[in-house]
Amino acid sequence: MKLLWGDLHNHCGITYGFGSLENALERARSHLDFCAVTGHAMWHDIYERNEDTDFIVDFHLDGFRRLADNWDTVRLKIAAANSPELVTFQGYEMHSSYYGDHHIISPDDALPLIDSTGPADLLGKVGCNAMMIAHHIGYSPGYRGIRWEEFDSSVTPNIEVVSKHGCAMRETAPYPYYHTMGPRDGRNTVSKGLRMGHRFGFIGSTDHHAGYPGSYGDGKLAVWADEKTRRSIWKSLKERRVYAVTGDRIECRFSVDDGEMGEIIQGEQELRKIRYSVRACYPIDKIIVYKNQQPIHIINGEDLEHNKGKGKYKVRIETGWGFNWDVPYKWLNHVRVSDGRIISVEPCFRGSSILAPTESNISRITESVNDIDNRILSQNSYCVIWQCFTLANPAPFHSTTCSVIIEIDGRDETVLEADINGNKFISTLTELCDNGYTNHVKPYVSNAFKVHPAIHESIYEVKREFSDKDGRPGDFYHMEVSQKNGCWAFITPVFFD
Repeated sequence: MKLLWGDLHNHCGITYGFGSLENALERARSHLDFCAVTGHAMWHDIYERNEDTDFIVDFHLDGFRRLADNWDTVRLKIAAANSPELVTFQGYEMHSSYYGDHHIISPDDALPLIDSTGPADLLGKVGCNAMMIAHHIGYSPGYRGIRWEEFDSSVTPNIEVVSKHGCAMRETAPYPYYHTMGPRDGRNTVSKGLRMGHRFGFIGSTDHHAGYPGSYGDGKLAVWADEKTRRSIWKSLKERRVYAVTGDRIECRFSVDDGEMGEIIQGEQELRKIRYSVRACYPIDKIIVYKNQQPIHIINGEDLEHNKGKGKYKVRIETGWGFNWDVPYKWLNHVRVSDGRIISVEPCFRGSSILAPTESNISRITESVNDIDNRILSQNSYCVIWQCFTLANPAPFHSTTCSVIIEIDGRDETVLEADINGNKFISTLTELCDNGYTNHVKPYVSNAFKVHPAIHESIYEVKREFSDKDGRPGDFYHMEVSQKNGCWAFITPVFFD
């Protein structure tokens, strides 16, 4: 099967978001395999009007009307964008204080826009092939967090466990909720739903509101599919052959006996064979396999020996920083490899860091906010050229940088030559294994770049197999992977009936 990457929940100016739909689809095509651009459509139990809620109610209702008035045009544009380069799905979002927010997605370009009061009601009304996906589930019950007592996996086979809002895996998960909607509530986590016996897949999406599907660091969805087509990706979504990542595209396979992630296995086998493989993008921090949410197998990154010599290496080149808050800074970067070859290049590109409208930004952000032409311009076995645009980091712990991760088949004396906006850099992989390299383009509060230390496959690839000798009906197994740079992967469970 092929590992494909996408974003099924993001917004632009078709409702109360920012940026054009055309730009959003072009951004998705430049670095994703599939996407849905989801407009905000309804909120049946929206707040009552008062002096505190007038602005919130108005921008929601205006956005809903905008989508309804232009729904046929939106559908046609998304249908026209479906191609071998980018697979698109139709979709839109319903808010609900009671049920929590969900979005509907469909492979059917005739998906109607229908007002509804809840996820099951909406799915029953549309009359076409579709599914609901719950998102930012971790808010308080009754405050747009999920309502586990009403959950139905036949309606909602997958749950968005991580997005720009944060991570809802459990009370102590990384990425707490810091949006204006409030903190994470332990009653509405993935952990709670699994304890209640619910079965669902784990997915990530950005919930980006400025028209940049797949914006790096906000969440992404991995799908194992037979081919890059609507039909095949949809089949994998229905079968929950999916997992979530927070940033880097950590490649994961996970199976128990003959069951892949998302499967429900019949039978009462007491001895179970668990297999997994992880191909990370940065040094692995930890791999944990859980049984019924209890850890039964742990790999610590400190136990992996960092080898050198012949093999595969990954080098991350990151650009940004500086003092330009409003005008994007353009980077044109060129890397060449000698005595080795480039295997792959992973783009880690970001859009503008905007989550939702406010009274201060709703009038000043233009439709061109997502006209950010980050892309790989050229790539072969020896050279990669890319361009990207960055703004200053808004706070010391809030990054808006862009990166690429170059995987190289080489040896310790393989040479990497870089030209980063005219700044030349040359190093062997041996030298880069010892330390990275930084440089600035100006003398003061300057835009800058960092060539991260090269890492050998010995600390980013792990493959293991082990047995669980105490299997019982109703068990479920899942895996989590973390990297030293704070990126995570959350792997959908294998369930036993």
